[in-house]
Amino acid sequence: MTTTLNLAAYQFWPIQDPASLRLRLLEAGESLGIKGTILVTPEGLNAFLAGPEQSCREMLAVLRAVPGFASLEAKESWSSDIPFQRFKVKLKKEIIRMDHPTIRPAEGRAPAVDPVTLARWLDQGHDDTGRPVVMLDTRNDFEVDFGKFNNTIDWRIQRFTQFPQAVQDHLHELQNKTVVSYCTGGIRCEKAAIYMQSLGLHNVLQLDGGILKYFEQTDGRHWQGSCFVFDERQALEPNLTASKTSLALPSSS
Repeated sequence: MTTTLNLAAYQFWPIQDPASLRLRLLEAGESLGIKGTILVTPEGLNAFLAGPEQSCREMLAVLRAVPGFASLEAKESWSSDIPFQRFKVKLKKEIIRMDHPTIRPAEGRAPAVDPVTLARWLDQGHDDTGRPVVMLDTRNDFEVDFGKFNNTIDWRIQRFTQFPQAVQDHLHELQNKTVVSYCTGGIRCEKAAIYMQSLGLHNVLQLDGGILKYFEQTDGRHWQGSCFVFDERQALEPNLTASKTSLALPSSS
């Protein structure tokens, strides 16, 4: 039975007192009995939560009550077990480390393409202007090994801080094309799209909601393999069920 609701949500918005907010969210999550991790940073929130449906939705309401986060969206999936051992709220400097403080998504998102439109573009082989569409994976190499879009560009980066240099090294490959950056839930591809625009690439889009939203809103066509997720399920199939295929993960040392 799929009785556990899994939520993945993030939003870029300035948080003035992350330490105080961390304590409030920790207390709320512990009282609701949910599991998972919330990252609290000066640039926004990132949450992976799991538990009974009502508890998860109540925690989502708590997050949306934080000033500036009323529009926080969550990607949903279901599982038979809770894929986290405990509940943690961590303080970080960035939602995802890029080491480029001038890239501030809260000040203006890069243009995005929704999953249904992207699937249609990939069906026809070009965007609505006739320009070739290039899928650019912004995730780490081991994540790409679980699954990716067909004909994706993969620069085999091992951490997101390597992405800016990789773009500069391959800038010529992206010229005169519609570049769609994608990642698991939207965080990395949002920062990546803004960074590429800063380098003068004008036809850059982020996949709205990332791979998880693409799985939610399409039949998963043009995707091969599964999608690595940061919990005990390890990876999800395009129907958002846990994958039976597992791969060795890199050492954390």
